[in-house]
Amino acid sequence: MTETILANATVVLSDSVIAGSITLRDGEIVDIADGRSVPAGAVNCEGDLVMPGLVELHTDNLERHLEPRPKVDWPHAAAIIAHDAELCGVGITTVFDALRVGSVTKKTGEYKQYAREVASEILDLRARAGLRISHYIHLRAETCSETLVSELASFTVEDRVGIVSLMDHTPGARQFRNLDKLKEYYQGKHGMSDRDFEGHVAAQLAIKDRFGAEHERASVEGAKRLGAVLASHDDTTVEHVVTSKRNGVTFAEFPTTIEAARSCHDHGIAVMMGAPNLIRGGSHSGNVAAHQLAEMDLLDIVSSDYVPAALLSSALLLGDLWGDVARGIRTVTEAPAKATALHDRGVLEIGKRADVIRVKRVGGTGVVRGVWVKGNRVG
Repeated sequence: MTETILANATVVLSDSVIAGSITLRDGEIVDIADGRSVPAGAVNCEGDLVMPGLVELHTDNLERHLEPRPKVDWPHAAAIIAHDAELCGVGITTVFDALRVGSVTKKTGEYKQYAREVASEILDLRARAGLRISHYIHLRAETCSETLVSELASFTVEDRVGIVSLMDHTPGARQFRNLDKLKEYYQGKHGMSDRDFEGHVAAQLAIKDRFGAEHERASVEGAKRLGAVLASHDDTTVEHVVTSKRNGVTFAEFPTTIEAARSCHDHGIAVMMGAPNLIRGGSHSGNVAAHQLAEMDLLDIVSSDYVPAALLSSALLLGDLWGDVARGIRTVTEAPAKATALHDRGVLEIGKRADVIRVKRVGGTGVVRGVWVKGNRVG
């Protein structure tokens, strides 16, 4: 029997905050008590926040470790371990590693096929106890591509695929409906000339016309076959949301307009926005600001997107904005766990999985001072 008592803590429950303690035993939460006493052998949390471990549904962070510089292919095991440690260090105890499926064969670099190989390496490290936190796979199904069907077919129910998201990065649509913004992005990242950009747009539109409808059907069917929840991405119009509902979407990643976010709520689809958008005060793509949706009660889940440390900071920011710490923390714990049917975690309750973090509040952000996964201290 292994037991840890986190005492003299500010314990963040699902809908309230109490001064108390929490006891972890054999991988589960076995007791939650009021009071500031510190029993012998307990960890004195000195009033720090104690909350569920954070649940991350969409992060591009692993790709940064796999390719730390353009055209630098870092050893994958080392990259995955570093990614895992970084997430652990900022309080994330469950992650859905986002891997793109769907490539364009004549392109190189960011368009190469990699998801199957990297997913296998993540699962292998997990099986060998090489990772600190809980990893699932999130397949970002790019409908504007050529290889999506064959790449999806390479995954089975054994691969811990928890999310399949419908991605459409066709120029002029959704996130990149503003072609000037898209041009700025591609010319900044890839050094494209005006002529190259025009050729890229024409080629992508042709691919979408040829494969788009088939790939959308394949993604919906793939999610069902793999037992994964289906997410939409960059819904912009009511029509997009109606299609998402028809496809069986559980949550919407980064809707780009207030209209789409409101329609998601009307259709019972949870809305997820990016923490960087929230912290920076707006979208780098010129889309709706996350704080606007929060102020309109249209924000349910937050994802770190491309800055892992932003997840905790955003939850604390929302707690301040709403005047409700527990509500802010729910957007990065209970709400994402519920959206992905992980009913064993995301909340501090007796009998739940003992994924717990200790956080010291420092101004607008938080310092993670302890991380427990299934009751074992890992950070």
